[in-house]
Formats: sequence, structure tokens, C-alpha cells
Amino acid sequence: MHHTGGPGWRVTMDTSGPMLLALYLKDYAGLNGAGMPPVAPAEPRIRETDQHQLTQHVGGIPALRREWEVWWQHLIENHPEMSPALEPPNFTAFGEAPALQRSLQAHFGSALAWARERRAEYERLERERASNGATDVLREIVEERQLEAGTAARDFNLTIIELPLSEDRAWLVNTDKVIMSQHLLEDPEAFRSYLKPVVELLM
Repeated sequence: MHHTGGPGWRVTMDTSGPMLLALYLKDYAGLNGAGMPPVAPAEPRIRETDQHQLTQHVGGIPALRREWEVWWQHLIENHPEMSPALEPPNFTAFGEAPALQRSLQAHFGSALAWARERRAEYERLERERASNGATDVLREIVEERQLEAGTAARDFNLTIIELPLSEDRAWLVNTDKVIMSQHLLEDPEAFRSYLKPVVELLM
């Protein structure tokens, strides 16, 4: 987790274990374009498998997509909390989402292993950034906006949730939350093009 801040503002950058699990299940089931806004597939790519047989008695793939989207939105709104609780093997908190519950029961082990690998990669990336000052561009964006806004500048908090996504871009998913490819920061100009409008909106 990385914190950047100054008088009246704070930005937190981190990944999300529950959202990594959800991302795996989305791509594994081939739920392309799911979510609002729809985020890109994971990188490295996850092999898609047919989920029709698994879900056919509980609404099929359309039900799985709807239930996954509700879960994804819940994860965004409650980040960084893990809510609802992921409790194998029955995942009783997902009783009202039977297609998603079956998907979790069938694939939780592989999803957890994949998520742990991605988390370890992210921690290595954080260490590299700490040594090379890659996150300094974020402070620069805010300080430039403070100069522009002057006394009209508003206090704000922003959460950036970084995920291993195949498109190097960012998605504004809540008034104070952004989902971002964890590699976007490697291109400071691209990072600036996505984050500067968000900071302007908040300040």
C-alpha cells in the first residue's frame, strides 16, 4: 500500500485480494464486458472455460453475470473490506447468488492461488516504485491543480485500486475511487492523462 498526501488531500494506492479473486472468476467464466464500467481482462490471460453445466440449474451464464456484477459493485463500494465474507467450502454469504456461489465452490482454490501470485507480483512492483520514485508524478498532478485552483481548492481523498489488467488505463468507478492497471504508472504521461481529470473533479 502506498500513501501520498499533503494538507487537505490524501491518495491511497493498493491492490485488492477480493477483487483479484473476482477478476479471476470473471475471466475464467468468459464474462467479457461484465461490470460497470466494464474493466479489461486480466493479464496474464486466464484460460476461459465453459460454465454452462455448472450453472444450468441456477439460471445459467446470464445469472452468473448478474450476480458477479452485483458482487463486483459491492467490492468497489466496500474496498478495502472483504464483504461479503468468502468462507469456503460453502460460501454461505452467497446463498442469494447461487450461480456465483457454485462458481466459487468449484474454482476458489485456483482463484486463490492465482490471486496470491498477483499479490506477490504487486508487492515487488511497490518495492521498485519506492526505490525509483515512480509515484512522484501523483504529487505533481495534485500540486499543479492546487496552484490552478488557489483558495478554491477542495480537500479530497482518492483511492486507487490497482489490478493486473491487459489495458493500461484507469476507470473512475466511484466519486473517490479509481480502478487502474497496475502497469499504467510505468508510462507517466498516460498516467497523468487519466488521473489529472480525476484530481480536477475532486479538487
